Amino acid sequence: MVRRLIFITQQVDPGHPALAATVPKVRALAELVDEVVVLADRVLPGTLPDNCRSVSFASRMKAGRGAKFEAALARELRSRPTAIVAHMCPIYAVLAAPLARPLGVPLVLWFTHWKRTRTLEAAEKAATAVASVDERSFPIGSPKVVAIGHGIDLDEFPCRPEGQRANDFRVASLGRYSRAKGLETIVRAVSLSVQQGLDIRLEVHGPALSAAEREHKGELERLVRELGLDARVRLDPAVLRSEVPEVLHRADCLVNNMEAGAPDKIVYEAGASCLPVIASNPVFDEFLDELLVRLQFARDDPAQLAGRIERLAAVQPAQRAAIGRVLRERVAAGHSVRHWAERILEVAQR
Repeated sequence: MVRRLIFITQQVDPGHPALAATVPKVRALAELVDEVVVLADRVLPGTLPDNCRSVSFASRMKAGRGAKFEAALARELRSRPTAIVAHMCPIYAVLAAPLARPLGVPLVLWFTHWKRTRTLEAAEKAATAVASVDERSFPIGSPKVVAIGHGIDLDEFPCRPEGQRANDFRVASLGRYSRAKGLETIVRAVSLSVQQGLDIRLEVHGPALSAAEREHKGELERLVRELGLDARVRLDPAVLRSEVPEVLHRADCLVNNMEAGAPDKIVYEAGASCLPVIASNPVFDEFLDELLVRLQFARDDPAQLAGRIERLAAVQPAQRAAIGRVLRERVAAGHSVRHWAERILEVAQR
């Protein structure tokens, strides 16, 4: 029996600052089935394996995209697929359900974010199952939700070289310049650590994709000046996906302060890179539990974050490396892209 999967997503582009991680997920699924049909607004040519086909529903108008999407999906459903996976955008599940459900085709929504919307509520009802990193990373309580971990390509994020030594302590933070990322708390924590005598540097990378994000970046730039941190804090644009491992390798730790409910994949990517992570999101409790030092902090508490940073900076580099190796083992066990793909298929067929 031919196993054929329809995968619906926004874009397939390994260079996209926010969506590049979709590519290894599609590749991992393609290793487990005979064919993957990718329905997307845009697919960069030459990106996918030989057993993948792509169909674009791009259109200048929103109504046109919807019509082209429905027509493309209807054509692909003439030969019954094993399942449909709607990746991150709930509207895809809502639009796919009227065509897929009467045919008995499983419809899996993959979604991990803190924000609950009416569209998401409709998608939860429309899907046969919902897959997320953790039950807490889907904002609607539902018996359909299955925790399957994140999908991190460990080959893409090799373990950082051990024995790196620098006079300063280097902190990295990656993600959009959104207020939901809690970057102000991180900047204030750096200021407090400087006052305690720590020679610390903060390197932030991320896109500002909306007016609100550009405004917030400006607010952060003003805060850095007010706190006298110009020589210690860099608020840089997003880096290419291929450059993320280099950013992680030159850091001593990653700090993540994302709003509770959405486990940023950069935390697991840093862990895969053997980089210690300090995070506020309760979703990371198990991932960061039982390590040499406490790596979780209360989200709106820069003083507590500063204390966590200072404690980690105080341990020997070899001990920090040991923490990083444990985190990589945890990513491999529960958050690898292969594990993610296997669990997606299990969820679809249960």
